[in-house]
Amino acid sequence: MKTGGQLIVDALEANGTDRIYCVPGESYLAVLDALHDSAIRTIVCRQEGGAAMMADCHGRLTGKPGICFVTRGPGATNASAGIHIAMQDSIPVILFIGQVASHAKEREAFQEVDYKRFFGDIAKWVVEIDDASRIPEFVTRAFAVATSGRPGPVVISLPEDMLTSVVEAPIALPHTPVETRPGEAELDALEKLLAKAKRPFVILGGTRWDAEAVAQMRTIAEAWSLPVGCSFRRQMLFDHLHPNYAGDVGIGINPKLATAIKQADLVLLIGGRMGEMPSSDYTLLKSPYPDQTLVHVHADAGELGRVYRPTLAINASPSAFIDAFARRKPASEPTWAAETPKLHAAYLDGSVQMGPIMNCLEKMLPDDAILTNGAGNYATWVHRFHRFRRFATQGAPTSGSMGYGTPAAVAAKELFPERTVVAFAGDGCFLMNGQEFATAVQYDLPIIVVVVNNGIYGTIRMHQEREYPGRVVATDLKNPDFAALARAYGGHGETVDKTADFAPAFERARASGKPAIVEIRLDPEAITPTKTMTQIRDKA
Repeated sequence: MKTGGQLIVDALEANGTDRIYCVPGESYLAVLDALHDSAIRTIVCRQEGGAAMMADCHGRLTGKPGICFVTRGPGATNASAGIHIAMQDSIPVILFIGQVASHAKEREAFQEVDYKRFFGDIAKWVVEIDDASRIPEFVTRAFAVATSGRPGPVVISLPEDMLTSVVEAPIALPHTPVETRPGEAELDALEKLLAKAKRPFVILGGTRWDAEAVAQMRTIAEAWSLPVGCSFRRQMLFDHLHPNYAGDVGIGINPKLATAIKQADLVLLIGGRMGEMPSSDYTLLKSPYPDQTLVHVHADAGELGRVYRPTLAINASPSAFIDAFARRKPASEPTWAAETPKLHAAYLDGSVQMGPIMNCLEKMLPDDAILTNGAGNYATWVHRFHRFRRFATQGAPTSGSMGYGTPAAVAAKELFPERTVVAFAGDGCFLMNGQEFATAVQYDLPIIVVVVNNGIYGTIRMHQEREYPGRVVATDLKNPDFAALARAYGGHGETVDKTADFAPAFERARASGKPAIVEIRLDPEAITPTKTMTQIRDKA
């Protein structure tokens, strides 16, 4: 006989949970009490949106569901920002929400929300557990749903009285992972298409990858001399200095790379959905009928043919597909072999535009450093000029959500304390979830947050100047002293006013052994790597 709260924790333990992220609430006190006697590590956060984003980063870097607990009403609605990210990015997350007691439902009780309606379009599955004896069933099913097919977030509502009820329930068993593998017929068909191709191109994206699959993909690219690009914010899927890497298929794509994809006669899309951002508003691949022969590999059959009509659809997870296809070898030297190094050279040619600060970071950061960021023009420098070398080194939302970088860095450093973790944030982006810097201080997690402060909502100002030149409204910001803010939290703070000051400031931040903020005070004119704000305004 156990309480519902104890059964929740038992089910989490049975499914391999080692840490959770939460903001405490009285609506799930029974769970918190059960965690007291559990080996599960509890990370208490400062705002539910940050907690949900930490859970997302956990799922993003490990492939296992990130677990988040929040209270009802405003706690749940705050957390919805992280759930939306997890849904759009196909990240396994399980969000547990305290709910009003059963007798008070449907009366608009204190902080009552119908979570099935609220989360219905931004979660993969939403369920409310009314009977505590079914907790093992529902929690284990949540792990299966969150990780199978196209991964995504699951939301579980927990009525307060259900959590305190004492029941007899079966022992929770772990979920059974479901793998989808390609058939020999599909692999044969792919080989025939490659044999006919003259200008193939591979785009890697999505989730359900691991370090072994990334290594095997490198072997495939070498064996078939294939040029490889990574979808928007999936850059950790291929080594950027490998001679087969052609670049980032995302916002502000290299024009030479865009041309190569449009002119390809075969595109092999592995794992990704090729949505609006990586497809450059559906111009690289036209929807629903691409100009190129399209081979689409995806773990969820529902995504095959949903946006693009592929020539060959392969229902398989990236890791299973790559494991199978790695055993296939070309019959002869591919005809396109000489063109692949040219695409890599075009990618490297972009380094002449790299800002001195990014150039400095490239020399200072180890290959296994984890970089996180939210949304804003500052991220363009990271995505275009940082050379990602390894798997599990990138935490960035494809959904374009602001406020992600700092909480993601906290989760990444908690998961991998031995690795360097750097969060990039604009001034507007940082202040959306910057309070999670306090969480880093509380748990002695020495992340380094690089705050690019230009005093504006830069991306919106750029669009504003392009569409309505000179008519500035609602995009100016008056900011705090971010370095002083870091010190007030108990961390280390640095301010960079000159480019030459960045390297020593970053080194002092790293040597401090504390969570640190390095504020870069940037002229708002430097809005993109290639254009100033004045140039955008004048052109408009």
